[in-house]
Amino acid sequence: MKMPPQSMPMSAWNALPTSRPPQKSQSQSQSRSKSWWRSRSLAWLLAVVGVGAMPTAQAADKLKVGMLSTLSGAGAGLGVDIRDGFALAVKQGGGKLGGLPVDVVTADDQQNPEVARQTAERLLKRDKVDVMTGIVFSNVMLAVGPSVFAAQVPYVSANAGPSQYAGEQCNPYFFNVAWQNDNLHEAIGKTVMDKGFKKVVVLAPNYPAGKDAVAGFRRYYKGVVADEIYTKLGQLDYAAELAQARAAKPDAMYIFLPGGMGINFIKQFVGAGLSKDITLFGPGFSADEDVIKAVGEPMLGMFNSSHWAHDLDNPANKRFVADFVKEYGRLPSLYASQGYDAALLIGAAVRDVKGRVEDKPALLKALKAARFESVRGPFRFNNNQYPVQDYYLRVITKDGQGRVTNRTLGTIFTQHADAYAPQCKMK
Repeated sequence: MKMPPQSMPMSAWNALPTSRPPQKSQSQSQSRSKSWWRSRSLAWLLAVVGVGAMPTAQAADKLKVGMLSTLSGAGAGLGVDIRDGFALAVKQGGGKLGGLPVDVVTADDQQNPEVARQTAERLLKRDKVDVMTGIVFSNVMLAVGPSVFAAQVPYVSANAGPSQYAGEQCNPYFFNVAWQNDNLHEAIGKTVMDKGFKKVVVLAPNYPAGKDAVAGFRRYYKGVVADEIYTKLGQLDYAAELAQARAAKPDAMYIFLPGGMGINFIKQFVGAGLSKDITLFGPGFSADEDVIKAVGEPMLGMFNSSHWAHDLDNPANKRFVADFVKEYGRLPSLYASQGYDAALLIGAAVRDVKGRVEDKPALLKALKAARFESVRGPFRFNNNQYPVQDYYLRVITKDGQGRVTNRTLGTIFTQHADAYAPQCKMK
């Protein structure tokens, strides 16, 4: 039996005429034969045309991004910086990411996990966003994650890096373009240890990122932790905690207090006279441009760790810093740099799938490849889709223009991976 050509689908081949119709009278036979051949030929033609008309993945006409962030309350400055960094990248791209026009649907999570969960459901179901980003706080991210993952919408974290999503609960739809919560704290733990401080008090908010912070610090600091203090998330009065720290008589104090929390604590720490006898350390979140702008000179001399700094010498970072200052009239913070990188990562993935954002496997693969020019220099993901990157030591000083700001002193870790990646089963 002769087989159908490979270029013709079996459905079309089966529709071809294979035998003559039954014969009766000559006139009846001719009439029925013509009708039969016409119907069989039409069936064959429709089969072939139908195959050619099968739907194929096509480029979308626009990219819809759900920007859910903290835009009110004590943590608003962090969300605003993420939003502004993201918006700058979109503006630099002429309103596009990866060649697609961008529709950014912005919403305020109010730093409330339940509000965030409900708002995320709206973004996913009503607005039908293609990708989400923007969340600042880890407890909010943990509340939102299940809905996002169930909807199979990629989430690119521009800040929150909970240990849960780095380890056993890692998810192919979660990409962190910032860091894992422990990492900046690990870097300071190593620094405090290397500098020979013998007795330390640590202070952090009582929520997932706060617990990760202390765990990270203690992973590398092996001296005496005289006291481990946890505060309410969003707390602004630290009189009791300062008295507790003073009583412990440490030679150094490590704090993790992002946003308004850090602003208030540092003012009160210096005002209480503790800076005369205690050296203050923190992660970049507690000593970045948003905090410096509010506190000013009392922060001079404070050491902090970061994976990014505005004085990093690479072309992408120089362009970002210059354009951010021009656009917003202030130096960018690490939150702004992360929002910017989140946009660049999304844009690179959209570009690599040629705008076919509905092709989820291809989009996830393109996101993980991370083919973009980060403000940090070369960028790559670990198996858990958290960054493997360098971490730096910074000190707050005055620059050549007399501005109180951070200056990079050196590298603490080179190509540092988080401690939870081995627990992640993704490859």
